[in-house]
Amino acid sequence: MFSKEEASQLRKEFWISFGKSFPRKWILYNTKIKDFSFKFAANQKQAMVCLDIESQDTIKNQLLFEQLLALRSILIETYLPDVLFDENYTLENGKTIYRIYVIHPQKFNIHNKDTWQQAYEFFNETMHQFELFYHNFEDFIKQAI
Repeated sequence: MFSKEEASQLRKEFWISFGKSFPRKWILYNTKIKDFSFKFAANQKQAMVCLDIESQDTIKNQLLFEQLLALRSILIETYLPDVLFDENYTLENGKTIYRIYVIHPQKFNIHNKDTWQQAYEFFNETMHQFELFYHNFEDFIKQAI
């Protein structure tokens, strides 16, 4: 077990190391759609790449999610075959959001440095595919709002 400080330091080291291993500018929050963002997530159980829809406007969230559902087969067949769609994803803080995501298929624990490199490669490739998809269908997605 790690102390809170040690666990915090490991998480910080994980993300700094990822940034150094794959130094590039990701879209992340710069989608030009408020509360519609790409994220990397990692904890003691799993790593994943996500597209989160979490506006206070529930109708906007639903419209964006439905627009992405219309593209589901293209996203799966061309970009991310293991993508999951969840209209009721509950975050650790208890907030429920719309999330489209891909889970790293291999065993991962942010506290185990032996699992980091494979997670970094997964992050890089998966986010790249998500971004390609977004660039190709950005105009269509934005039509929802």
